[in-house]
Amino acid sequence: MKQIKMLCAAGLAVLLLSGCGSKESKISYIGASKAKTAALEAAGMTASQAEFTSVDLSDHNGQDYYRVEFTALGEPYAYDIDALTGVIIDADVPAGSTRADLDGAGDSAADTNGEMITDKDAKARALAHAGVSSDQATFLKNSLDYEDGKKVYEVEFYTADGREFDYEIDASTGEVLSFDYDAQSAAVPAPDGSKISAQKAKELALAQVPGAAQSDILEFETDHDDGRMEYKGKISYDGMEYEFEIDAYSGAFRSWEAEPSNERK
Repeated sequence: MKQIKMLCAAGLAVLLLSGCGSKESKISYIGASKAKTAALEAAGMTASQAEFTSVDLSDHNGQDYYRVEFTALGEPYAYDIDALTGVIIDADVPAGSTRADLDGAGDSAADTNGEMITDKDAKARALAHAGVSSDQATFLKNSLDYEDGKKVYEVEFYTADGREFDYEIDASTGEVLSFDYDAQSAAVPAPDGSKISAQKAKELALAQVPGAAQSDILEFETDHDDGRMEYKGKISYDGMEYEFEIDAYSGAFRSWEAEPSNERK
């Protein structure tokens, strides 16, 4: 009888110990190594170009994900990657970063090796640039096309609050070539009917273009759309031109468009 009790106690101990294992050991997660690889692929770089600072398993609203953080050329990168599927949920990357920037040469790795980013990479770049997470976006289009002899991904998506985004992304470098933003849902006027000033609207627009100043605003006017007052204008800075429409009551952007200035007619 004493021997039977000892065997039962040993079995119970084994069960308790197995229950104390990490969450990652009980569920078939992709693992930290694959999460790091997914982050590198999304950024368009190799392991030798990046210095990882942390890879942590976390969860949000019941969704488990890896938070992968690293630096390259002094710039921080952070990716949230689904722990089960390896899909990128969210990304925080330097604006305008490309493989060419990270290679430290005139030609990118994609140019020399003939490689392209994947359609999943293009979606991740567009989401990161727009500041929208994957669970907030519904994609309408994500296709590979040619633009002036260059392979580009055309990515279109919208969010539940009525915002629509349209991106062109270089298939070789991952660079955002141009993008459009439209807010389809009507902005609600302030309860007292007050409006933001023209100067405030200019400041809001310039805040979207780091480094630009008042002198870079080429056009600016007050207009009305469906009875609503809005501010419209154009900014030219650092080889890019930006057109915007801002709701005069709420200060919300009704539209935003950015293209290289040499593509303007």
